[in-house]
Order: sequence, then structure tokens, then C-alpha cells
Amino acid sequence: MTAADLEALRGHGLDDRALHDATQVVAYFNYINRIADALHVDLEPEMPSDPRAER
Repeated sequence: MTAADLEALRGHGLDDRALHDATQVVAYFNYINRIADALHVDLEPEMPSDPRAER
């Protein structure tokens, strides 16, 4: 992420608070997905399987 990336997002109407909130949400999902992968959490039955597991 660079200053130019932030400026592009600001050009779409996001302010510093929105950028902060988006960063927090993305980081949280990244964290939770890594924990779930590490613990081999099973997917919900209606979710598609991970294509990496079929290799």
C-alpha cells in the first residue's frame, strides 16, 4: 500500500476513518482465515471446497 493507493481511495470518497475501518476489517478476516487454516477448521457444508486441497 502506497500513498498513491490511499489517494485513489480518497478520490472515491473514503476519508481517513473509512480507510482505518477498512484496514481493520481486512486485517481481521486475514487473521481469522489463517487461524482457521492452521487449525484445519471444516467449512460449512454449503461452502465450496478449497481448490488447493485437491492438488
